[in-house]
Amino acid sequence: MPAPNPDLPAFDTARLAPVRRALISVSDKSALIRQAQALHDRGVKLVSTGGTHRAIAAAGIPVKDVAELTKFPEMMDGRVKTLHPMVHGGLLGDRDLASHKDAMHEHGILSLDLLIVNLYPFEQAVAGGGSYEMCVENIDIGGPAMIRAAAKNHAHVAVCTDADDVDAVLADMDKNDGQTTGTLRQSLAAKTYARSAAYDAAISNWFASQITETPAYRAQGGSLKQELRYGENPHQTAAFYSDGSNRPGVSSAEQLQGKALSYNNINDTDAAYELVAEFGSVEAGDKPAVAIIKHANPCGLAVADDFITAYKNALACDPVSAFGGIVALNGNLDAKTAKEIVKVFTEVVIAPSADEDAIAVFRKKKNLRLLVAGALPDVTAPSLTQRNVAGGILVQDRDNGYVADADLKVVTKRAPTDAEMADLRMAWKVAKHVKSNAIIYVKDGATAGIGAGQMSRIDSARIAARKAEDAQAAAGWDTPKTQGCACASDAFFPFSDGMLAAASAGATAIIQPGGSIRDDEVIAAADEAGIAMVFTGMRHFRH
Repeated sequence: MPAPNPDLPAFDTARLAPVRRALISVSDKSALIRQAQALHDRGVKLVSTGGTHRAIAAAGIPVKDVAELTKFPEMMDGRVKTLHPMVHGGLLGDRDLASHKDAMHEHGILSLDLLIVNLYPFEQAVAGGGSYEMCVENIDIGGPAMIRAAAKNHAHVAVCTDADDVDAVLADMDKNDGQTTGTLRQSLAAKTYARSAAYDAAISNWFASQITETPAYRAQGGSLKQELRYGENPHQTAAFYSDGSNRPGVSSAEQLQGKALSYNNINDTDAAYELVAEFGSVEAGDKPAVAIIKHANPCGLAVADDFITAYKNALACDPVSAFGGIVALNGNLDAKTAKEIVKVFTEVVIAPSADEDAIAVFRKKKNLRLLVAGALPDVTAPSLTQRNVAGGILVQDRDNGYVADADLKVVTKRAPTDAEMADLRMAWKVAKHVKSNAIIYVKDGATAGIGAGQMSRIDSARIAARKAEDAQAAAGWDTPKTQGCACASDAFFPFSDGMLAAASAGATAIIQPGGSIRDDEVIAAADEAGIAMVFTGMRHFRH
């Protein structure tokens, strides 16, 4: 976007504009009566539509129906009521231009100084699983047209898209003898266009999900959830926006205590919760699972009969990296587990819920952030992920790939034992959430070593083995947990060396996608080493 021309006059933010007449049309009526009464008390004449008009009138507040302005009745179940020159002329008329004032006078158009509109709840209809017809019916037409018109004419008109905006206008009027400042009107106009863009983005993306062809245009939008102190690094500005999807996780969670979340906290907490959700919900009968994340990569995960055991086993995988990490659980956090967690410096803990006793334990650690999300995300649900690149946006389906037991193909002479197969399944789920190239060792329901983000797969295998040796030294075990472990690789082994490195670490069973031109060589090497190998037919690259 080009820089502003310093030779052109800037918008006069100090200019005051009187508020004599307001048009109100809102779907969210929670603050309607209070704010309508406040405007009336300040001498503002009210005009309204449909249900909004009925609600204001029922409260005994003087209000005109918009049909009195347009001399045209509301029709087509409310689809047509404000799309009229008497409305848009009142919003768009430039009070400084004689030609505009003459046109308004000639046609009896009354100026509208304040517009209060919140749009039909389209995003909520989609998030609530509404039918196709219901979602279409919740696409607002007149609302976006009006707020965009009012925002364009912000030199004279203030536009409000939510109740907080109205309160800001009331406060501004009280400070300025019933007038609004250019600073506020400009700010509200900027917010309006962003709201309109986010609304249209939600609609266009929903339509894109209903058709099969790739959309010619992609839009993205969101509502500000939190201003952040900085981004990944202190010199980067940042903010956190909600996309309106209501996917359970860091965006929807309630923070019960602790400092404000940072950019990195949010990113890592999302990674942790998405990973632990792979193991189902305790409330649904699945076993307790705990994930520990550092810099968006798992440094430990375990499944056990209770959370305290799962946490201890996850921590044992890499206790050094867990310092300052994120902990996620797939069920209700109890006090015993909370007491164990606070023994290690932890940035964030997220779970569907938490006992009062657990909350009390964390209360003693005032900086530790505790989030309860109410539910776990559905890891199989379709959605999109986006990433900016120079000059463009990469859009893809979320990796919701799931491999059923029937899809697994044993390719070696020896098949995995039941215990090995259970660990292979777990390792494969973890591999999906580790930066590529990824190697994961799992033994008895807990990660034994994780190698992440290496350019060479064999290096990831070696790093995971070294992590296991470090864990052995820290715990005082006789041997690393990789002895007799299962191993997962997020992509195929291009050569047998990576597979043999895993075998050298102690792996006795391996799960990988397969698909290399050297699969036969890798399988033969596995047979020679007595390794059981399973192909999934699905890759889980993560960058």
